[in-house]
Amino acid sequence: MKKIPRIAAIVLAVTLLLMSLAGCSAADGKTHLTFQIWDVAQRDGMQAICDAYTAQNPDVVIEVQVTSWNEYWTKLEAAAESNTMPDIFWMHTNQILYYSDFGMLADVTDLYDDVDPNFYSDHYSEISLSNAMGSDGRIYGVPKDKDNICLVYNKEMFDAAGVSYPDESWTWDDLTSASQKIYDTTGKYGYLAYADDQLGYWNFVYQAGGYILNEDKTQAGFTHPATQKAMEFYIGLQSNDWCPDQGYFAQTAPGVAFFSEAGSMFLEGNWNLRQEMLDYPNMVGKWDVAVLPKCPDPVSGDGRATISNGLCYSTAARGKNLELVKDVLKFFGSEEGQRIQGLSGAAVPAYDGLEETWISAFDQFDYDLNLGIVVDQFEYCVQSVNNASRPKWKSLVSDELIKIYSGQVDIDTGLANMQQMVDNASAVS
Repeated sequence: MKKIPRIAAIVLAVTLLLMSLAGCSAADGKTHLTFQIWDVAQRDGMQAICDAYTAQNPDVVIEVQVTSWNEYWTKLEAAAESNTMPDIFWMHTNQILYYSDFGMLADVTDLYDDVDPNFYSDHYSEISLSNAMGSDGRIYGVPKDKDNICLVYNKEMFDAAGVSYPDESWTWDDLTSASQKIYDTTGKYGYLAYADDQLGYWNFVYQAGGYILNEDKTQAGFTHPATQKAMEFYIGLQSNDWCPDQGYFAQTAPGVAFFSEAGSMFLEGNWNLRQEMLDYPNMVGKWDVAVLPKCPDPVSGDGRATISNGLCYSTAARGKNLELVKDVLKFFGSEEGQRIQGLSGAAVPAYDGLEETWISAFDQFDYDLNLGIVVDQFEYCVQSVNNASRPKWKSLVSDELIKIYSGQVDIDTGLANMQQMVDNASAVS
C-alpha cells in the first residue's frame, strides 16, 4: 500500500495506539470491539445492531465510533499499514478494491456456508454483492445497505407555477419545461444541475443507453454516442437562466440551495432523506420525492436508470479477534440484523424484502414522503461506477468536466480527454 506522509503518521499515532487496544479483554472480563463508521446520523442505528448482538452474546461489547469521511480513510489507511485496523468498519465501493486487492480485508465468501451455501445469492441483489467483491470475485464484506437516486422537488414552487408534480411519465423534456416555468413565475432556479457523477450526470448517461465503464470495466464510454448525447444534454442545462453555473455550486451545495428555497429540484440519494426531514422541520410538507425523469429518446434501452450504491461491513484479514468478529458480521448480515438497521432509519437494508422497514422509520413525521418510488427504482438500478483504477482517474475526470463547463475545452475534446484518462489508468491498474 502507498505510504502516508510522515507528519500525518505522527498526528495519527495516538489514534492508532487506541485502535491497537481494540478487541482486548477488559477488566470486566468481556471482549470489547470497536466499530468505525463515518456517518453520525447512522450512529444510533449501528449501535442498536451491536447491542442486539451483545444481548445474545453478553461477553462481547461493541462500541460504535464516528469520524468524518476524509479523516476516516486517512486513519484506516494508516491503521492498515500498522495492522491496527478497527475490529469492524464500513467499506465503500470507492475503496474496497484498493483494500481487498492488497490483502487487507478478510474474505467472508464462505461466512454462511454452515447456514446455507446460497445465503448471499438468495437474500442479496447482484448489485449488493458486487459492491462487496474484490477484483478476484471473492466477497470481502457483508452487504449493509442499498440506495438509489431520486428527484427532490418543491411542491409550493410547482403549485405557484401551475406545473403538475413529477411522476413516472416525466422525461428530460418535462424537467426542462418545468424548470423554465418555475423560473419565469417565481424567479427561483429550476433543476439544480450540479456537475456531480453519482448525484448527477451518471444517471443521465445510463438513461440514454450510454455507459461510463464498459461491461468488463476495462474501458470508458465517454465517446460512445449515447454517452455523448447525455453529456451534451446535462452540461447544456447550465446555459439556461434557471440553472446556476458550477461556480455557484462551488460555494453552495444543491441540497443547501434547495432547502433554503433558492431552487425547485435537485437529485438526492435516498440515504439523506430522513436526516433532511430532521434538519429542515420548517420545510416538512413543502417537498417530496419522485422517480428520475427518463430519457425521451434513448439510443438503447427504455430510458430509465438510476445509480445504486451500497456499503458493506468489513474486518481486517489479520484481526486479533477474527473468528469472533466474523460471527458479529454474520449477525449483521442476517435478517434480524438487517431489520434492526431498517427500523432505525439508518438506511435501506441490503437484505431483499426488508425495504419497508426503512420506510416505516419515517412514521415519526407528520408528512409522508412518497418513499415507495425508492423501492420501485430498484428494478432498474445501475451499479455505481467503479474499477480498481478509479482512485487514479476520478479526480482527473472531474477536473476535465469543469473545464468543459467553463469553456476551457469544447465538449468533444473534453469527452475524448476523459475517455483517455480512464483508459490509460485502467490499462496500468
